[in-house]
Amino acid sequence: MREFSLPALYEVPTDGNLTDIVRRNAAQHPDVAVIARKADGVWQDVSAREFLAEVHTAAKGLIAAGVQPGDRVGLMSRTRYEWTLLDFAIWSAGAVTVPVYETSSAEQVRWILSDSGATACVVETGAHAATVESVREALPALKHVWQIDAGAVEELGRLGQGVSDETVEERGSRAKADDPATIVYTSGTTGRPKGCVLTHRSFFAECGNVVERLRPLFRTGECSVLLFLPLAHVFGRLVQIASMMAPIKLGCVPDIKNLTDELATFRPTLILGVPRVFEKVYNAARSKAQAEGKGTIFDKAADTAIAYSKALDTPSGPSLGLRLKHKVFDTLVYSKLRAVLGGRGEYAISGGAPLGERLGHFFRGIGFTVLEGYGLTESCAATAFNPWDRQKIGTVGQPLPGSVVRIADDGEVLLHGEHLFKEYWNNPEATAEALADGWFHTGDIGTLDEDGYLRITGRKKELIVTAGGKNVAPAVIEDRIRAHALVAECMVVGDGRPFVGALITLDEEFLGRWAAEHGKPAGSTVASLRDDPDLHAAVRAAVDDGNAAVSKAESVRKFRILDTQFTEESGHLTPSLKLKRNVVAQDFADEIEALYAK
Repeated sequence: MREFSLPALYEVPTDGNLTDIVRRNAAQHPDVAVIARKADGVWQDVSAREFLAEVHTAAKGLIAAGVQPGDRVGLMSRTRYEWTLLDFAIWSAGAVTVPVYETSSAEQVRWILSDSGATACVVETGAHAATVESVREALPALKHVWQIDAGAVEELGRLGQGVSDETVEERGSRAKADDPATIVYTSGTTGRPKGCVLTHRSFFAECGNVVERLRPLFRTGECSVLLFLPLAHVFGRLVQIASMMAPIKLGCVPDIKNLTDELATFRPTLILGVPRVFEKVYNAARSKAQAEGKGTIFDKAADTAIAYSKALDTPSGPSLGLRLKHKVFDTLVYSKLRAVLGGRGEYAISGGAPLGERLGHFFRGIGFTVLEGYGLTESCAATAFNPWDRQKIGTVGQPLPGSVVRIADDGEVLLHGEHLFKEYWNNPEATAEALADGWFHTGDIGTLDEDGYLRITGRKKELIVTAGGKNVAPAVIEDRIRAHALVAECMVVGDGRPFVGALITLDEEFLGRWAAEHGKPAGSTVASLRDDPDLHAAVRAAVDDGNAAVSKAESVRKFRILDTQFTEESGHLTPSLKLKRNVVAQDFADEIEALYAK
């Protein structure tokens, strides 16, 4: 199939904007908790009426400070209650939010705030404030910088005491559906980030259709979602706005170091994450079982869960024997895993990278279905996702209702719909190229099956062509190798080379457990174990598993274990954790050459 679409389930209001959501919630669900915040380690519910009042108070402060309709306001913070509050406050002042990753360098902050022409910026910490201050001379339009940790919300409340409710109402209703809501700068694996202009229409079309298609996951007064993705990333904004549109209760977590504890106390019914989160849940559970001498039982339980899930897709369903085994393991293993995930959830939505079929079947088999989706900043997050009632594991689902997915002659995925971005800010050439012929050209390669389910097989620009002329899409094998507990990152190489190779970094947390289990000296590091034959054999097993997903010509023949990490701080990952392949290839050119040395 070359093209597929679904009818829209939600009609975008032509004369409204995203501030309508919080006003509607306060009118229709005044006492329903729409968001929760942490205070002294305890979750405290905030009702729809209370949230609207706080949004308007902060908006008054922005108006009093001189923020004008259409002004761009930077927001640099981890995911927390104040991020959501200020996002809606900025819109209620008639302005446009410009997210900045809290990990951004001074140069990145300078570029985003200067290119967007931001007149004000809210940061989280003193370190963030210092970063902005270090580039202040290059930001002539920037008049105000407020710091959340220094009482920004309270300060805005004091500033706005003389601003009337009528003024906020008038300001908040100025923007229409086709006006910009936010400028999200793509993290970019090459070159400077581009400012992606997403309108109020984009978010209405996106979030409205997501909520309607997944309505059982968004039941007002019953469902809740815990958000730990960065709100500077469009996927995090999808979660935030969809939760408000439903509305269901939203909880925000600044980091995932204590995610297990947060899940246990918040107990969400829905989790949104990236594959690495679900991989870590699986790997941590398996390692814990092995440490307790229950590794064999866990592996049998995992195999049973996968078999059970696969059987669900067959006409006859799971056999009686398989159902009985599944019931036993549900008591022994699966219920405990669901408890780790909060105990109330049945569904999660995964995006950002391929999840992998084995992991997808495992989670569905334990009673926690992970619905995989696909999208880009330019498509306002999800442009395809698996429906809750007709999941196809291994695909990223059907198109967002109201949109169209087309496969071009060269295999590129093309998109059309109201959810798409309006333009790249100050970059008409890039806009014209991306939106050629009225379709957004994603740069991804994919296929559509007979039911309109999309599979993503690679990136056009990342295709490797070996010396033998074989085209290799690295994502397929990289994702399989990276799913191994020991592996942190994997980058496949081989462009113009006689065979495919790989650079592999190790997960330091799991390396310590592996070393202890295999009798290696305490405190062993990657550098000390890099040439260890046992470690090499374990990584070879991960590579062999990846090779099983591709043809012989596409398989990794040789690999190198690196004694470092690919991180955002090292410059090898984007803030959304995508590999900067050109940077890795340049910095580890000697390691790549070693792969092909005779």
